[in-house]
Parts: sequence; C-alpha cells; structure tokens
Amino acid sequence: MTVLCHPTAVIEDGAALADGVFVGPYATVGKYVTLGAKTRVGAHAVLEGHTTLGENCEVFPHACIGTIPQDLKYHGEVSYLEAGDRNVFREFVTANVGTEGGGAVTRVGSDNLFMAYCHLAHDCIIGDHVIFGNAATLAGHVIIEDWVNVGAFSGVEQYRRVGQHAFVAAYAGVTKDVVPYSTVQGNHCQVFGLNSIGLKRRGFAAEPLAELKRAFRILFRSNLNTTQALVTIADENFESPEVATLVEFVRNSEHGIVK
Repeated sequence: MTVLCHPTAVIEDGAALADGVFVGPYATVGKYVTLGAKTRVGAHAVLEGHTTLGENCEVFPHACIGTIPQDLKYHGEVSYLEAGDRNVFREFVTANVGTEGGGAVTRVGSDNLFMAYCHLAHDCIIGDHVIFGNAATLAGHVIIEDWVNVGAFSGVEQYRRVGQHAFVAAYAGVTKDVVPYSTVQGNHCQVFGLNSIGLKRRGFAAEPLAELKRAFRILFRSNLNTTQALVTIADENFESPEVATLVEFVRNSEHGIVK
C-alpha cells in the first residue's frame, strides 16, 4: 500500500504520511504533520503545525487543522495538536494547536465527528465518541468527556467541562460545567433532566438509570443547595458507579455546575 497524493497537493519536506494516506487536490500538509494509515485529506484542506492524526481519519475540503491559536497570548511557541483514530473533520472545521499556558497541546481522542464549521480552540481536551453539530464552538481549555453530544451553533465558554454522556442542545450557551448524563439547553443553559434517550441507546441498564434519576431529583429538583444535595445523596447509599461519577464531577467542579 502506498501514499496517494494529487499532483496539485503541497506536501512539505518532513511530513510523515503512513501507508494508504490520500491527499486531495490543492490540499496542504505541513512539514511537522504526521498522518496515520489510511487517513484521507480532502481538496483545499490545510494541515499545519505540529499536528498528528491517527489512522482512518477524514479531513474534508477546506478544513484547517493545526493552525495557530486565536489567542493574543500566543507568541509562536512550539505547541501541538494530537488526535487519535477514526476522527472526522467536516468542511471548514478549524482546530488549533495548544499554547504554553495551557500545556501546549490540544488533544482529541478517537471516533469523534466534527460537523461543518465547528471550531476547536487551543488546549481543549476531547474524549472519544463525541459528536459536534454544525458550527458548535469551543473556547480554549475546554474539556469534553466521552460520548458527549454538542448541538449545532452551541458555544462552550473557556475552561469549562462537559461530563460524559451529556447532551448539549442546539444554540446552547455553556457558561458553567455540565454534569455527566444530563441534558442542557438554552442561553445561558439549564439542566432539563437526565439524558435518558442517549443512555438507553448506549445500553445502560434500568437500575443505574433509576438511581441517576433519583440523584438528579435531589441535585436539581429539590430546594437544597449543591452542598446539601451532595450530603443527601451520600446518605441515600446509592450503589451505581454512575452516581459516584456524578458526585465526583460536582465536587471537583472549579467553576460551578449548570443547574
């Protein structure tokens, strides 16, 4: 198996392209870019900076991956974008490398879909199996955990965290941390309950779902503040690890949670 590059593509000396990579017409691949086996780069796409994409990724036409951050504190320091396998970056997606102040790396897991016009800013950390709707936008230093859906035209403020299996509805404005397993919507967004449909689709059993619903009622539907709600949840002696994950997320939140 060999690399297949269109004659009009620009592949700078030093770029590392594994077997089966395809680079389309007028695409640009910079000298510090590494592409895993069978990754495909569409027409007019730009990959630059110290960028690594794993195997079987797809970069669609006009996407820009590994460009410098839109951060005035960035002054040309060496920084990175590292992505795993089977990621899809649709048309006009932009993804920036990190900054010195944020650990110098933007990190993307595997099996993620970035729909058209999404923006992934510097120093973000993305888990696995995440879906970003069209024009979803992440500011810098955002953490998105596994199996999250981020709806179209939604925005996540810098330094915020979205917990695993959460569903962020379209046009949402996320200004605080989003707890795992929740559905949030609105600007500024609010919790509208458990992401029951998503969790059932992913095979969650009835017992942990029932316990999560009880924990959500205590945390979001009672008259208790967050500290009091966590004490009450502890007194209930929940057995599911999902509730433990929820409690740990809330306790570790540095910016408060969406209520």
